[in-house]
Amino acid sequence: MTEPLPRGADTAPLVSPHDNSGLIWGYAFDGAGPATALTAEQAQAWLAAPPSSSGFVWLHFNLSHAHCLRWLQQYAALDEQYFEAMRDGLASTRIERMDDALLAVINDIDFDFHFESSDIHTMWIQASPQWVISARAHPLRSVDALRQQIRQGDTPESSPQLLERLLRAQADVLVRIVRDVTQRVDQVEDTMLSGRTHMRPRQLGVLRRLLVRLKRLLAPEPSAMFRLLQTPPQWMRDEDLHALRAASEEFSVFLRDMQSLEERIKLLQEEIAAGTNEDTNRSLYTLTMITVLALPVNMMAGLFGMNVGGIPLSQDPLGFWLLVGVIVLFSLIAALWLRSKRRNPPS
Repeated sequence: MTEPLPRGADTAPLVSPHDNSGLIWGYAFDGAGPATALTAEQAQAWLAAPPSSSGFVWLHFNLSHAHCLRWLQQYAALDEQYFEAMRDGLASTRIERMDDALLAVINDIDFDFHFESSDIHTMWIQASPQWVISARAHPLRSVDALRQQIRQGDTPESSPQLLERLLRAQADVLVRIVRDVTQRVDQVEDTMLSGRTHMRPRQLGVLRRLLVRLKRLLAPEPSAMFRLLQTPPQWMRDEDLHALRAASEEFSVFLRDMQSLEERIKLLQEEIAAGTNEDTNRSLYTLTMITVLALPVNMMAGLFGMNVGGIPLSQDPLGFWLLVGVIVLFSLIAALWLRSKRRNPPS
C-alpha cells in the first residue's frame, strides 16, 4: 500500500509537465486502430484539451514517484474522493459511481509473487468517457498482463471496456493462483495419504493466510459491481454493462472456488493437528510405561543406597541376586497390570 497522501499536499509547489512525474505508461485509443503511446507532456496536453473524437486515454502512474500526486492534482481532473481513498488507506475492493465518473479500488498481486499475503497491493482507478487514470505503488501482475494485450494490438474500444478487461485480467491471475495453491495442497494431501510424517503444516498456514486476505479484500467486488450496474453513468453503453455483469459473475465463481479451497486447507490442518496430537499422546504413553516399569528399580536403589546401618541382606553373599529377583518380580507385576489396563480401558 502506498503512503497516505499528505493533508497539506495542495500547498506544495507545482511540478513541470516535462517531468514524467511517475507516469509509467500512457496510451491513446481511437476505437479502431492500435494504441498510441503518450509521454507525460502529451498526456498533460490531452487532459487539458481532450479531442472531440470518441477516443480515450489510459494513464498509469507510479505512486512511489516523488511528484506523482502533485502531477495528478495539477493536471488530471480527478475527483477529491479519489485522493480521499488514498488517504484513508482502505484496501477493500470497490467500484462506485462519482457523479459522471467511476472510482475503482482494485487489489492485485505483485509482479514477483511468492505466495505471501504481503504480496497483495492496491491500485486506485478513476474512469470517465475520455480517460482512465490508474495509480499504484508496486508493480502488479494483472495490469502488466493487460498492457501486453494492448501492445499486441488487442485494444479496447471504450473506457468501460478497458476497466472490464482489467477485471478479467485480474480474475485470470487469481485463477492461476488458486490452481497453484490447489497443486500445493494436493502435494500435502498425497503426503498424508502415503503415511509419511514429514508434512509441513506451516506451508498450509501460509497458503490459508493468503486465501483469507484475498477473500477479505476481493469479496466486496461483486456486490459493488452489482450496485454500480443498478445505477450506471449515462455514458456507459448496454454492451459495456453486459460485459461488466459477466465479469462480476465470473469473479463470484472464483470467490466460491477460493472459499472451497480455504475449507479444504482448514480440514487438512485439522487432520495434521489430530495426527500430531495422536503421536504426542503415543509418546507420552510410552514414556509413562517406561517410568512405571522403572519405578521398582528406582525405589530399591533409593532404599538400599541409603548410608545407614541395618540395611537388610548387606552381609548375605546372595543378597544382590535376591534384590535383583525382587525387582524383576515387581517389574513383571507392573507390566502385567499395565497390559491389562491397555486391553481393558475404563469405560
